Amino acid sequence: MRIISALFAAIVMSATFAFGAGGEAFTDPAEAGPDFVVQGEYVGAIGDKKFGLQVIALGDGKFDAVVLMGGLPGAGWDKSEKASLKGETVDGVTKLTGENWSGQIADGVLKGSAGLASVSAKKVERKSPTLGAKPPASATALFDGSNIDAWEKGKLVDEGEHKYLGVEARTKERFENFTLHLEFRTPYMPTSRGQGRGNSGMYLLDQYECQVLDSFGLEGKDNDCGGIYSISKPDLNMCLPPLSWQTYDVEFTAPKFDSDGKRTAGGVATIRLNGVIIHDKRELPKPTPGGGRNDEKPGALFLQNHGNPVVYRNLWIVKK
Repeated sequence: MRIISALFAAIVMSATFAFGAGGEAFTDPAEAGPDFVVQGEYVGAIGDKKFGLQVIALGDGKFDAVVLMGGLPGAGWDKSEKASLKGETVDGVTKLTGENWSGQIADGVLKGSAGLASVSAKKVERKSPTLGAKPPASATALFDGSNIDAWEKGKLVDEGEHKYLGVEARTKERFENFTLHLEFRTPYMPTSRGQGRGNSGMYLLDQYECQVLDSFGLEGKDNDCGGIYSISKPDLNMCLPPLSWQTYDVEFTAPKFDSDGKRTAGGVATIRLNGVIIHDKRELPKPTPGGGRNDEKPGALFLQNHGNPVVYRNLWIVKK
Protein backbone atom coordinates (compact mmCIF):
# COMPACT_ATOMS: atom_id res chain seq x y z
CA MET A 1 0.00 0.00 0.00
CA ARG A 2 2.92 2.33 0.80
CA ILE A 3 4.31 1.77 -2.71
CA ILE A 4 0.96 2.59 -4.32
CA SER A 5 0.56 5.77 -2.21
CA ALA A 6 4.06 6.92 -3.09
CA LEU A 7 3.43 6.12 -6.74
CA PHE A 8 0.28 8.22 -6.76
CA ALA A 9 2.02 11.15 -5.12
CA ALA A 10 4.69 10.96 -7.81
CA ILE A 11 2.43 10.81 -10.86
CA VAL A 12 -0.23 13.38 -9.94
CA MET A 13 -0.01 16.16 -12.50
CA SER A 14 -2.26 19.12 -13.24
CA ALA A 15 -4.57 18.65 -16.25
CA THR A 16 -5.81 21.67 -18.16
CA PHE A 17 -9.15 21.68 -19.92
CA ALA A 18 -9.45 25.20 -21.36
CA PHE A 19 -12.46 26.84 -22.88
CA GLY A 20 -12.40 27.23 -26.62
CA ALA A 21 -14.45 27.70 -29.75
CA GLY A 22 -16.49 24.75 -30.94
CA GLY A 23 -14.67 22.57 -33.44
CA GLU A 24 -15.76 19.76 -35.72
CA ALA A 25 -18.50 17.58 -34.26
CA PHE A 26 -18.86 13.88 -35.06
CA THR A 27 -22.12 12.00 -34.53
CA ASP A 28 -21.13 8.73 -36.22
CA PRO A 29 -18.44 6.57 -34.54
CA ALA A 30 -17.46 5.16 -37.93
CA GLU A 31 -16.35 8.64 -39.04
CA ALA A 32 -14.77 9.78 -35.76
CA GLY A 33 -11.21 8.68 -36.52
CA PRO A 34 -8.51 6.69 -34.70
CA ASP A 35 -8.37 8.89 -31.58
CA PHE A 36 -11.99 8.03 -30.85
CA VAL A 37 -11.09 4.33 -30.76
CA VAL A 38 -8.43 4.98 -28.09
CA GLN A 39 -10.59 7.32 -26.01
CA GLY A 40 -12.73 5.71 -23.35
CA GLU A 41 -12.66 3.77 -20.10
CA TYR A 42 -10.24 1.02 -19.07
CA VAL A 43 -10.16 -1.28 -16.04
CA GLY A 44 -7.14 -3.20 -14.80
CA ALA A 45 -4.47 -3.41 -12.12
CA ILE A 46 -1.37 -1.58 -10.95
CA GLY A 47 0.51 -4.44 -9.37
CA ASP A 48 -2.21 -6.14 -7.34
CA LYS A 49 -4.34 -2.98 -6.94
CA LYS A 50 -7.41 -2.48 -9.13
CA PHE A 51 -7.71 0.82 -10.96
CA GLY A 52 -9.79 2.59 -13.59
CA LEU A 53 -8.49 4.77 -16.39
CA GLN A 54 -10.35 7.41 -18.38
CA VAL A 55 -8.66 8.51 -21.62
CA ILE A 56 -9.88 11.80 -23.12
CA ALA A 57 -9.13 12.68 -26.76
CA LEU A 58 -7.86 16.23 -27.36
CA GLY A 59 -7.45 16.02 -31.13
CA ASP A 60 -4.39 15.54 -33.37
CA GLY A 61 -3.38 12.31 -31.63
CA LYS A 62 -3.09 13.86 -28.17
CA PHE A 63 -4.83 12.74 -24.98
CA ASP A 64 -5.31 13.45 -21.30
CA ALA A 65 -5.91 10.53 -18.97
CA VAL A 66 -6.93 10.15 -15.34
CA VAL A 67 -6.12 7.20 -13.08
CA LEU A 68 -8.65 6.26 -10.39
CA MET A 69 -7.68 3.74 -7.73
CA GLY A 70 -10.29 1.08 -7.00
CA GLY A 71 -12.07 1.37 -10.34
CA LEU A 72 -14.17 3.76 -12.40
CA PRO A 73 -16.60 6.39 -11.01
CA GLY A 74 -19.66 4.61 -9.65
CA ALA A 75 -17.88 1.26 -10.06
CA GLY A 76 -15.23 1.03 -7.36
CA TRP A 77 -13.31 4.31 -7.40
CA ASP A 78 -12.29 5.01 -3.79
CA LYS A 79 -12.60 8.78 -4.36
CA SER A 80 -8.94 9.37 -3.62
CA GLU A 81 -7.09 12.00 -5.64
CA LYS A 82 -6.93 11.26 -9.34
CA ALA A 83 -3.57 10.96 -11.07
CA SER A 84 -3.25 12.72 -14.43
CA LEU A 85 -1.27 11.50 -17.42
CA LYS A 86 -0.51 12.77 -20.91
CA GLY A 87 -0.79 10.71 -24.06
CA GLU A 88 0.14 10.90 -27.72
CA THR A 89 -0.17 8.60 -30.71
CA VAL A 90 3.03 8.31 -32.75
CA ASP A 91 3.38 5.89 -35.68
CA GLY A 92 0.10 4.23 -34.71
CA VAL A 93 1.08 3.59 -31.06
CA THR A 94 -0.57 5.54 -28.23
CA LYS A 95 1.81 6.15 -25.34
CA LEU A 96 0.79 7.42 -21.91
CA THR A 97 3.41 9.07 -19.76
CA GLY A 98 3.82 10.66 -16.36
CA GLU A 99 6.49 10.81 -13.70
CA ASN A 100 7.36 7.17 -12.91
CA TRP A 101 4.75 6.05 -15.45
CA SER A 102 5.10 4.53 -18.91
CA GLY A 103 2.53 2.63 -20.92
CA GLN A 104 1.02 2.15 -24.33
CA ILE A 105 -2.41 1.28 -25.70
CA ALA A 106 -2.96 -1.07 -28.61
CA ASP A 107 -6.16 -2.86 -29.65
CA GLY A 108 -8.00 -1.78 -26.52
CA VAL A 109 -5.30 -3.04 -24.13
CA LEU A 110 -2.99 -0.96 -21.94
CA LYS A 111 0.39 -2.37 -20.93
CA GLY A 112 3.13 -0.63 -18.99
CA SER A 113 4.63 0.12 -15.62
CA ALA A 114 4.23 2.59 -12.78
CA GLY A 115 7.25 2.76 -10.56
CA LEU A 116 8.15 -0.84 -9.76
CA ALA A 117 4.60 -2.08 -10.41
CA SER A 118 3.37 -3.54 -13.68
CA VAL A 119 0.27 -2.04 -15.25
CA SER A 120 -2.35 -3.74 -17.41
CA ALA A 121 -5.91 -2.78 -18.34
CA LYS A 122 -8.57 -3.47 -20.94
CA LYS A 123 -11.05 -1.10 -22.50
CA VAL A 124 -14.64 -1.43 -21.31
CA GLU A 125 -17.92 0.06 -22.50
CA ARG A 126 -20.34 0.86 -19.69
CA LYS A 127 -24.05 1.41 -20.19
CA SER A 128 -26.53 3.06 -17.87
CA PRO A 129 -28.76 0.54 -16.06
CA THR A 130 -31.77 2.74 -16.89
CA LEU A 131 -31.01 2.89 -20.62
CA GLY A 132 -34.17 2.00 -22.53
CA ALA A 133 -36.36 2.28 -19.43
CA LYS A 134 -40.00 1.70 -20.39
CA PRO A 135 -42.58 4.26 -19.25
CA PRO A 136 -45.18 3.06 -16.76
CA ALA A 137 -48.85 3.12 -17.70
CA SER A 138 -49.31 6.43 -15.86
CA ALA A 139 -46.56 8.17 -17.84
CA THR A 140 -46.93 10.86 -20.47
CA ALA A 141 -44.76 10.16 -23.51
CA LEU A 142 -42.79 13.26 -24.50
CA PHE A 143 -40.75 11.66 -27.28
CA ASP A 144 -40.77 8.04 -28.44
CA GLY A 145 -39.05 8.54 -31.80
CA SER A 146 -42.20 8.89 -33.88
CA ASN A 147 -43.16 12.58 -33.70
CA ILE A 148 -42.61 15.88 -31.88
CA ASP A 149 -46.28 16.58 -31.13
CA ALA A 150 -45.54 17.19 -27.43
CA TRP A 151 -43.15 20.04 -28.19
CA GLU A 152 -43.61 23.74 -28.98
CA LYS A 153 -40.11 23.77 -30.40
CA GLY A 154 -38.06 20.80 -31.45
CA LYS A 155 -37.02 18.94 -34.55
CA LEU A 156 -36.69 15.35 -35.68
CA VAL A 157 -33.11 14.34 -36.37
CA ASP A 158 -33.17 11.52 -38.90
CA GLU A 159 -30.32 9.01 -38.65
CA GLY A 160 -31.61 6.30 -40.92
CA GLU A 161 -33.35 3.64 -38.85
CA HIS A 162 -33.67 5.98 -35.87
CA LYS A 163 -35.10 9.42 -35.27
CA TYR A 164 -34.06 11.57 -32.35
CA LEU A 165 -35.18 14.83 -30.79
CA GLY A 166 -32.93 17.74 -31.70
CA VAL A 167 -32.48 21.01 -29.82
CA GLU A 168 -33.77 23.45 -28.94
CA ALA A 169 -36.99 21.93 -27.65
CA ARG A 170 -39.66 23.01 -25.17
CA THR A 171 -42.72 21.00 -24.16
CA LYS A 172 -46.21 22.37 -24.74
CA GLU A 173 -47.35 21.10 -21.36
CA ARG A 174 -46.26 22.64 -18.06
CA PHE A 175 -45.31 20.45 -15.11
CA GLU A 176 -45.07 20.76 -11.33
CA ASN A 177 -44.16 17.57 -9.42
CA PHE A 178 -42.94 14.63 -11.46
CA THR A 179 -40.66 11.71 -12.24
CA LEU A 180 -38.71 12.24 -15.48
CA HIS A 181 -36.65 9.92 -17.66
CA LEU A 182 -34.63 11.03 -20.68
CA GLU A 183 -31.68 9.77 -22.69
CA PHE A 184 -29.11 12.00 -24.39
CA ARG A 185 -26.07 11.72 -26.63
CA THR A 186 -23.33 14.32 -26.86
CA PRO A 187 -21.24 14.55 -30.05
CA TYR A 188 -17.54 13.75 -30.24
CA MET A 189 -15.70 17.10 -30.45
CA PRO A 190 -12.04 16.35 -29.70
CA THR A 191 -10.63 19.78 -30.54
CA SER A 192 -13.20 21.66 -28.45
CA ARG A 193 -12.92 22.41 -24.75
CA GLY A 194 -15.14 23.23 -21.79
CA GLN A 195 -18.55 24.69 -22.60
CA GLY A 196 -17.86 24.31 -26.33
CA ARG A 197 -17.84 20.52 -26.14
CA GLY A 198 -21.26 18.88 -26.60
CA ASN A 199 -23.24 21.55 -24.74
CA SER A 200 -26.98 21.48 -24.09
CA GLY A 201 -29.01 21.52 -20.88
CA MET A 202 -32.05 19.97 -19.22
CA TYR A 203 -34.18 22.75 -17.71
CA LEU A 204 -36.72 21.56 -15.14
CA LEU A 205 -39.79 23.84 -15.05
CA ASP A 206 -37.98 25.79 -17.82
CA GLN A 207 -35.79 27.41 -15.16
CA TYR A 208 -33.50 24.99 -13.29
CA GLU A 209 -30.69 23.74 -15.54
CA CYS A 210 -29.00 20.42 -15.05
CA GLN A 211 -26.08 20.56 -17.45
CA VAL A 212 -25.72 18.32 -20.50
CA LEU A 213 -22.12 18.47 -21.70
CA ASP A 214 -19.23 16.24 -22.73
CA SER A 215 -17.47 16.34 -19.35
CA PHE A 216 -15.99 12.87 -19.61
CA GLY A 217 -12.96 12.57 -17.33
CA LEU A 218 -13.24 16.09 -15.89
CA GLU A 219 -13.45 17.17 -12.26
CA GLY A 220 -17.24 17.49 -12.14
CA LYS A 221 -18.01 21.16 -11.41
CA ASP A 222 -21.40 22.88 -11.29
CA ASN A 223 -21.04 23.76 -14.99
CA ASP A 224 -19.98 20.23 -15.99
CA CYS A 225 -22.36 17.44 -16.97
CA GLY A 226 -24.58 16.66 -14.01
CA GLY A 227 -24.05 20.04 -12.39
CA ILE A 228 -27.02 22.21 -11.46
CA TYR A 229 -25.67 25.25 -13.22
CA SER A 230 -24.17 27.82 -10.83
CA ILE A 231 -25.82 26.13 -7.83
CA SER A 232 -24.41 22.68 -7.12
CA LYS A 233 -21.76 20.37 -8.53
CA PRO A 234 -22.63 16.66 -8.90
CA ASP A 235 -21.60 14.39 -6.04
CA LEU A 236 -19.75 12.31 -8.65
CA ASN A 237 -18.82 12.85 -12.30
CA MET A 238 -20.74 9.97 -13.90
CA CYS A 239 -20.36 11.28 -17.46
CA LEU A 240 -19.59 8.57 -20.00
CA PRO A 241 -17.52 9.14 -23.18
CA PRO A 242 -19.08 11.17 -26.03
CA LEU A 243 -21.36 9.28 -28.45
CA SER A 244 -22.45 7.03 -25.56
CA TRP A 245 -26.17 7.12 -24.82
CA GLN A 246 -26.59 8.42 -21.28
CA THR A 247 -29.54 8.78 -18.93
CA TYR A 248 -31.04 11.28 -16.55
CA ASP A 249 -33.65 10.11 -14.05
CA VAL A 250 -35.21 12.86 -11.96
CA GLU A 251 -37.57 13.07 -8.99
CA PHE A 252 -38.75 16.67 -8.70
CA THR A 253 -40.90 18.51 -6.16
CA ALA A 254 -41.81 22.07 -7.08
CA PRO A 255 -41.41 25.09 -4.75
CA LYS A 256 -44.31 25.85 -2.41
CA PHE A 257 -46.10 29.17 -1.94
CA ASP A 258 -48.59 30.35 0.67
CA SER A 259 -51.96 31.99 -0.04
CA ASP A 260 -50.26 35.37 -0.34
CA GLY A 261 -47.87 34.06 -2.97
CA LYS A 262 -44.89 34.00 -0.60
CA ARG A 263 -42.40 31.24 -1.27
CA THR A 264 -42.32 28.87 1.71
CA ALA A 265 -40.11 26.07 0.35
CA GLY A 266 -37.70 25.68 -2.53
CA GLY A 267 -37.83 23.07 -5.25
CA VAL A 268 -36.17 19.75 -4.45
CA ALA A 269 -34.53 17.41 -6.98
CA THR A 270 -33.02 13.95 -6.76
CA ILE A 271 -31.10 13.34 -9.98
CA ARG A 272 -29.44 10.17 -11.25
CA LEU A 273 -26.90 10.32 -14.07
CA ASN A 274 -26.39 6.92 -15.67
CA GLY A 275 -28.13 5.26 -12.75
CA VAL A 276 -26.05 6.84 -9.96
CA ILE A 277 -27.42 9.52 -7.61
CA ILE A 278 -25.49 12.74 -8.19
CA HIS A 279 -27.93 15.07 -6.37
CA ASP A 280 -29.79 13.62 -3.39
CA LYS A 281 -32.85 15.66 -2.38
CA ARG A 282 -31.02 18.80 -3.45
CA GLU A 283 -32.91 21.99 -2.61
CA LEU A 284 -32.85 24.59 -5.37
CA PRO A 285 -32.52 28.07 -3.87
CA LYS A 286 -33.20 29.97 -7.10
CA PRO A 287 -33.64 29.56 -10.85
CA THR A 288 -30.54 29.23 -13.01
CA PRO A 289 -29.68 31.43 -16.04
CA GLY A 290 -30.83 30.68 -19.56
CA GLY A 291 -34.33 29.27 -19.09
CA GLY A 292 -37.61 30.67 -20.35
CA ARG A 293 -38.84 31.87 -16.95
CA ASN A 294 -37.70 32.50 -13.38
CA ASP A 295 -40.90 32.68 -11.30
CA GLU A 296 -40.45 29.15 -9.83
CA LYS A 297 -44.01 28.28 -10.86
CA PRO A 298 -44.94 25.19 -12.92
CA GLY A 299 -43.20 25.18 -16.30
CA ALA A 300 -42.10 23.22 -19.33
CA LEU A 301 -39.24 20.84 -19.84
CA PHE A 302 -36.75 22.81 -21.91
CA LEU A 303 -33.76 21.32 -23.75
CA GLN A 304 -31.24 24.00 -24.59
CA ASN A 305 -29.56 24.62 -27.93
CA HIS A 306 -25.97 25.71 -27.41
CA GLY A 307 -24.84 25.22 -31.00
CA ASN A 308 -23.79 21.57 -30.70
CA PRO A 309 -25.60 18.56 -32.21
CA VAL A 310 -26.84 17.00 -28.95
CA VAL A 311 -29.82 14.67 -29.41
CA TYR A 312 -32.37 13.04 -27.10
CA ARG A 313 -34.58 9.96 -27.11
CA ASN A 314 -36.96 8.00 -24.86
CA LEU A 315 -38.36 10.96 -22.92
CA TRP A 316 -41.31 10.37 -20.60
CA ILE A 317 -42.71 11.92 -17.45
CA VAL A 318 -45.00 10.79 -14.64
CA LYS A 319 -46.97 13.66 -13.10
CA LYS A 320 -47.57 13.56 -9.34
